[in-house]
Amino acid sequence: MVPVIIEKKKYTYEDYLKNPDDKRYELIDGELLMTPSPVPRHQLISVELLFKLSGFVAENNLGKVLHAPCDVYLDNENVVQPDILFISKDRLNIIGDKNIQGAPNLVIEIISENSVYRDMVQKKRLYARFGVKEYWIVIPEEEEIEVYTLKDNTYQLYQTYGKADTLESPALKGLKIVLKEIF
Repeated sequence: MVPVIIEKKKYTYEDYLKNPDDKRYELIDGELLMTPSPVPRHQLISVELLFKLSGFVAENNLGKVLHAPCDVYLDNENVVQPDILFISKDRLNIIGDKNIQGAPNLVIEIISENSVYRDMVQKKRLYARFGVKEYWIVIPEEEEIEVYTLKDNTYQLYQTYGKADTLESPALKGLKIVLKEIF
C-alpha cells in the first residue's frame, strides 16, 4: 500500500485578512489558528495589568501600550494578537494604520485553557525569533507571572513572581506592579 501524502496548506497574511471579523485568528508559521474569546477571569487580569502598565508608560512618556485584538505583523506567515504589548517611543514608527509592523518591546500573554501550548511554546519561540526583548507569561491558575528576557535569540527566565510579590520589569526600569492587586 502506498502512503498518502496530504500537503498541509501554508497560509499567508493575505489569507489571514480574508477571515471573518467576528472571530479572532492568529497566523503562526503559516498555520491559521482560531483564538476563542477569553473567559472573564482572563479579562479581569488583562484589564488590571493594562491599567498599571499604561499608567506607568504614560506618566514616564515611554511609548504606547496596546491590547488585543490588535494584529502584530511579524512577517507574511506570522501575525499574532498578544493580550498586551508595549512599544517604546523610539520605535513608534512600527505602529501602522492596520497593524503593528514588527516586534513590540514587551509582550504579555495570559494563559487560558486553550492557549497553554501556543503561549508557552509556539509564541515564546516566535517572539524570541523576531526579537521581542521581554515576554511575560501570566498563569492565572497559579497566580504567577513568568518574566523572560531575550539573550542571544533565546528567552532566559528573569524571575517568576507570585501573588505576594511585586513584579519589576528589567526593560521598564522603575515599573513595580503589586500582584495581589492583579490576582
